Amino acid sequence: MSELALLAEGRMELLGMIRGSSNSALLVEVCLEDRSAWAVYKPREGERPLVDFAPGLHRRERAAYLLSEILGWGIVPPTVVREDGPFGVGSLQLFVEHDPLAHYFTLYDGVPGSHGALRRIALFDVVANNADRKGGHVLRGTDGRVWGIDHGLCFAAGYKLRTVVWDFGGDPVPEDLLAALAPLAESVPDELADLLTAPEASALQQRVCRLLERPVLPVDVTGRRVPWPLL
Repeated sequence: MSELALLAEGRMELLGMIRGSSNSALLVEVCLEDRSAWAVYKPREGERPLVDFAPGLHRRERAAYLLSEILGWGIVPPTVVREDGPFGVGSLQLFVEHDPLAHYFTLYDGVPGSHGALRRIALFDVVANNADRKGGHVLRGTDGRVWGIDHGLCFAAGYKLRTVVWDFGGDPVPEDLLAALAPLAESVPDELADLLTAPEASALQQRVCRLLERPVLPVDVTGRRVPWPLL
């Protein structure tokens, strides 16, 4: 049984609320047949109203997972949309067992071997137009793998990039990552496009085209394109 099947079809049992989340994030156990796993459930009903993002951030969580998979980068944990959650429709993302003391800043400073994965996350955030990449949104799994989570504020049509991952600004984009991006310049797969508005899908393609024309990670010349709090 795949992790996606477990998330999409499993029975959900609430375990508690995840502290510190700006929108409601609930820890659940998902069970199907003889398999179970923890997952993070973010119901639409728990979202705070925002001026610059319409309700339905759970769809962007799923879209970020699909983008990560389309690119073959494996950044975002398996994520589905569940219509039948305990508090209604929302995203359900596999919980990553991780070191709670590790985050972007500790990895960048203390784990040089993670820099390739962190650079890939920096590029992913440019493509997804991530408006909220805090340091704590980068996890190191117990197996050493680096993950990115919390992508509800992505894919806006207007430029909204806010991230703590600026250390790679000015670096050239590796050729293999450019090759993965190239097909998106031609078209956005339907499964991803269906989660976005037409202007958002078009803007995604435009961001990819700009990267292909000038394959360099951006620099924050203002010093203000960071989220708050940083973690």
